[in-house]
Amino acid sequence: MMVKNAAMLERFEAEFIRSQPADFHRNLAIVEALAHEAEALGVFRRKDPLEGIETITRVARAVNRV
Repeated sequence: MMVKNAAMLERFEAEFIRSQPADFHRNLAIVEALAHEAEALGVFRRKDPLEGIETITRVARAVNRV
């Protein structure tokens, strides 16, 4: 199917997203999974498991506000 009115679709998607409540636990699970994936791929290696916890907490708070 081809979209004929992209602007209308974008407005619909934006309104749909705004109408859905934020799911903190789901969003946190996504952030944690992404962090584990990045660590498994070697994007960042942690000597101290709590190193960077402030960043993860900040991201989780930001995701929760959406």
